[in-house]
Amino acid sequence: MSNSSSITEFLLLAFAETRELQLLHFWLFLAIYLAALLGNGLIITAIATDYHLHTPMYFFLLNLSVLDIGSISTTVPQSMANSLWDTKAISYSGCASQVFFLFFFFGAEYSLLTVMAYDRYLAICKPLHYGTLLDTRTCANMAAAAWGSGFLHALLHTTSTFSLPLCQGNSVEQFFCEIPQILKLSCSDDYLRESGLLVFSLVFAFGCFIFIVASYVQIFRAVLRIPSEQGRHKAFSMCLPHLAVLSMFIHSCMVAYLKPPSISSTALDLVVAVLYSVVPAAVNPLIYSMRNQELKDALRKLIQWFHLQQ
Repeated sequence: MSNSSSITEFLLLAFAETRELQLLHFWLFLAIYLAALLGNGLIITAIATDYHLHTPMYFFLLNLSVLDIGSISTTVPQSMANSLWDTKAISYSGCASQVFFLFFFFGAEYSLLTVMAYDRYLAICKPLHYGTLLDTRTCANMAAAAWGSGFLHALLHTTSTFSLPLCQGNSVEQFFCEIPQILKLSCSDDYLRESGLLVFSLVFAFGCFIFIVASYVQIFRAVLRIPSEQGRHKAFSMCLPHLAVLSMFIHSCMVAYLKPPSISSTALDLVVAVLYSVVPAAVNPLIYSMRNQELKDALRKLIQWFHLQQ
């Protein structure tokens, strides 16, 4: 019987056993990873360099892009390396780091999406007070609170999970380290402590969800009262990208963590994990830039500037 003190590494779940499929997985993940880095990097640079975008909405979007880069960088490079070098191993400290940073970035991102819903509510429902209610200091404090909540949740969950004795082997049934899979390796009843923390996180997430729903109920009421069709179109254009990103984030996480065990399978778990941990970071920049003319103009100017420097 082994315990956590004797475990020096974990074995992650491989996407494929044949060499050809391993290399296919490597190149596919590399393409998604580079797309995420490029898309989010362009958004960060465009917002930072274009003074027209120095507003609360784009400040929060810049933070979201940073979090997306962090979240996809936590899981994808390790999985790519394992496929390239035909191994499944990840060190004990590497596994703990994955759990910490994944919880950190996902927790901060969900909190930030909640803050962004409040930003949209103020912009549409209280436009005359928008500048005073969301000044520079307030925006910085709200962003810091979102990052801080992610850090606190990550610290609590990581320390609680890796303080448990592990005696059910070291095989993690996922392509990255995640808490439910680590808890399956525990041989102690103390896992109820971590389960309690997970319940607390779900309650916190549900509270944020209720706040978001209440905000958008007020937003849609205000939008429907706008007399001009152009005004309604502009208001919807401000909200739809945020709603799309939020819906994708919430639905993928719900499917991953709340689906019944009876429909769980290794293949399904892998697909769902990719949907909530890999795809959003690559797709979010496209969603936000598709209907946002100001951001598209800033990105166009940025790309033209890069061409002129060559």
